[in-house]
Amino acid sequence: MSMIGPLVFGLSESAPLARDICECLATPLGAHEERDFEDGEHKARALENVCGRDVYVVQSLYSDAHYSVNDKLCRTLFFIGSLRDAGAAGITAVLPYLCYARKERRTKSCDPVTTRYIAALFEAVGVDRVIAVDVHNLAAYENAFRVPAGHLDASHARPVCRQCTCDPRRRGTRTTDHHRHRPAVQARRRRTRTASHGAAHRTDAGRSDSQPARGRGARGSRRALSDRANCPPRGVEPGGHAS
Repeated sequence: MSMIGPLVFGLSESAPLARDICECLATPLGAHEERDFEDGEHKARALENVCGRDVYVVQSLYSDAHYSVNDKLCRTLFFIGSLRDAGAAGITAVLPYLCYARKERRTKSCDPVTTRYIAALFEAVGVDRVIAVDVHNLAAYENAFRVPAGHLDASHARPVCRQCTCDPRRRGTRTTDHHRHRPAVQARRRRTRTASHGAAHRTDAGRSDSQPARGRGARGSRRALSDRANCPPRGVEPGGHAS
């Protein structure tokens, strides 16, 4: 392993993710060049010396508005190949989304097993390790590669707040005014609680004695009906004589 610090590259639309990774590692993002040509071909090359260094290439292989899956795949393969030719000590492909990973077995005659073909392509250009996130079939993914294949589970990931610094050891504790002072939200919540309390009070006041309040229970309802039955009619004294 190289004694120099790791070098991280972010290709295409994965550059922001690679930049966040570099911030966590306290290392600068590697500079590289990507060019598109009129005939649809493209080229990507590193602008830093990678000889004898451990290199990480971050590329999420999904289609977006600018590049298709195949475009990103070719860019990644060609870039890794150029790093190997430049003498990189170790190359790790960080692939948050691994394309063609759902077809790990044949369901019909002559079906392609694309997971194994993708693994062969990465191994052919000289990758030393592959890391993916939430693959479709973990066992098929690990068996397809002859090089070490790492897997990350996204369910344990914690979202990062970019507008403030939150203490990860104190869940629910917010340390900046961005989270602490929210007068509009708090006022709206107070109005909602006041309106709900007033509606419940009006509903209880409008009930008759024959409709006991909710939550009184069967024993309280029977007691209320019994007291009402024992009461004499209006204008009649308890002794049975009319007033």
